[in-house]
Amino acid sequence: MQLTVDQAVEEAKELKSLVKKNKIDKETKVVVCPSFLSMSEVSKVFKTPDVLLGAQDTYPGDSGAHTGEVSLKNLQILGCQFVILGHSERRAMGETDASINAKVKAVLEHDMVPIICVGETYDERKEEKTNFVVIHQVYEALKDVKIKEGQQIILAYEPVWVIGSGQVIDDKEADRMSDIVYQSFVDAMNGEHLSSLNIIYGGSVTPDTVSRFTNLKNIKGVLVGGASLDGKVFAELVKNA
Repeated sequence: MQLTVDQAVEEAKELKSLVKKNKIDKETKVVVCPSFLSMSEVSKVFKTPDVLLGAQDTYPGDSGAHTGEVSLKNLQILGCQFVILGHSERRAMGETDASINAKVKAVLEHDMVPIICVGETYDERKEEKTNFVVIHQVYEALKDVKIKEGQQIILAYEPVWVIGSGQVIDDKEADRMSDIVYQSFVDAMNGEHLSSLNIIYGGSVTPDTVSRFTNLKNIKGVLVGGASLDGKVFAELVKNA
């Protein structure tokens, strides 16, 4: 909840131009997840395969008496292909594991890609609960989830204590945590659908730090917060990834 609709549209136009100008590697996927309010206008800018559209959250049903919610059906009409689920800020506002699990199932049923956020708080890390928290969050998000052939699931490891701090964790620690996320997925899915999984890292990623994560064995990309609010900075980050 950072940009006005007009600001979001201007940044989207700049990003679209810069991505085209920089000739980003075709294997690199750029996904932008604007606020619901600006989604419609931003979707008009990204009528291109160069930049894909995602949402910051969703409701698992297509219609009904759910005041203030946004359905996957309407997101799809706008061209949305990805949905962020379980972001630490949503969890802090009371979102439960059960709610996240229901949304993961609904997103997959609509043949969209869930970006599931997992990660520990500072207190949990201090109490040496990092591994337990991440394993638990992955397992609960994927409980009884069915994946069809060709579908994708993205698990985003975000150490909550570094988000917005300007800090990033050591690349060795990120590598270790990506192994835990991977193994948690293996266990949750009974060793199946391993080709469906992509792991990404999030937490104060900048153009200067992005490559230290994308060069790791298991990490295929990044979930960007503050650096995505400026089209030029975000385009530079994509270029450096």
